[in-house]
Amino acid sequence: MSFSQDVREELINHYSKQVRCRKAELAAIFMYGSKGLSLDTERGIYIYTDPRSADFRKTFNINGRLDASESIDRIISKPDAKRAFLRGAFIASGTISDPRKDYHFEIACPDKGTAQLIIKTLQYFDIPVKTVKGNSDRVVVYFKDSENISLILNIMEANKAMMEFENIHIERELRGAVNRRVNCDTANINKAIAAGARQVADIELIRDTIGLDDLEDGLRDICTVRLDNPDASLSELAELLTPKVGKSGVNHRLRKISKMAEDIRARAK
Repeated sequence: MSFSQDVREELINHYSKQVRCRKAELAAIFMYGSKGLSLDTERGIYIYTDPRSADFRKTFNINGRLDASESIDRIISKPDAKRAFLRGAFIASGTISDPRKDYHFEIACPDKGTAQLIIKTLQYFDIPVKTVKGNSDRVVVYFKDSENISLILNIMEANKAMMEFENIHIERELRGAVNRRVNCDTANINKAIAAGARQVADIELIRDTIGLDDLEDGLRDICTVRLDNPDASLSELAELLTPKVGKSGVNHRLRKISKMAEDIRARAK
């Protein structure tokens, strides 16, 4: 199954102890996807069979029938009922992408009114959302922030899915950090190699034109060490010099060499 199906199955297998929560969840299923919802008049219970999988079935005993005269605001006035309402809305028409590939949570709403109800409920839990127009009058409420996706899973009490999501999220973050570090190290190595090649070319130009013997000791020493170690970093060059100098000292000497090579090239034009 997909991650979205796993979440839906976990929510379908979740049973609330409070009648108000069962009523709120059932109301959401009725509002956002009544297809698959039936009433067993003999037993007085509602049965929801997920159209996407006949294996997903949930029964609701709410001690009576849904009362159309009871406002939805009253039904979901308590925080736990709001959680149940979001749970029902997701069961009916929600999807969540595989966190290994992307971060995306959405609930497809039949119209603007039901979309505003979802937005209002999510905002109660401090989750900012976006909307996009769907087919006909449908409105899709969605968000893509990984932190809020983890939060909504917790709010809906999909605890198993939340732990799986968090583990995948951490793996992605670690993998991304490693890749960034590798890319950074590779870029630094390439930069050092390119700089070393330029410095060797400058030193060879000086050697072949004015010679190295007449350079002051510090410059002559850095030229010799660089020619012998074309791929060494500035820190490594500093360790090879006698007497040793700091990295900034090596950089200062190489800048002088670069300036001398530029002057030679300028005079040759």
